[in-house]
Amino acid sequence: MYSTTEKALIASIWEKVMPHTEQWGGEALERLLAVFPQTKIYFKHMNTCPGSAAIRAHGGKVMKAIGSAAGDVDNMASTLSSLSELHAYNLMVDPTNFKLLSHCILVVLANHLPSEFTPEAHLAFDKFLASVAAILSHKYR
Repeated sequence: MYSTTEKALIASIWEKVMPHTEQWGGEALERLLAVFPQTKIYFKHMNTCPGSAAIRAHGGKVMKAIGSAAGDVDNMASTLSSLSELHAYNLMVDPTNFKLLSHCILVVLANHLPSEFTPEAHLAFDKFLASVAAILSHKYR
């Protein structure tokens, strides 16, 4: 459950992210691939070089999915259900990677939103991304 304050912080941060989903999503994926190179196994089909258009586009898709969840915090499990199935049954992504990507997203947000990404906002968004990761991992059980 999220408090009213947490929901407001998540919505406020996401409002600032929306115009930059592809750029910041690409940065988060680039960071993931650089810091955790073992994750490259899931991207064999695309150019994983920094600045790659494919990584930037996929990062945008990831961030838009997160945005869908941010827009419906009380119903995230339903919102992310099809993505959970896709990643578990078709792509067979190790669910640990969702947590790693969440960390990378937090770093990107902190870099781009230094004054808005207060400790309270960081905590709320970390809680939110942990929920997203848990929902995406749910079908693995």
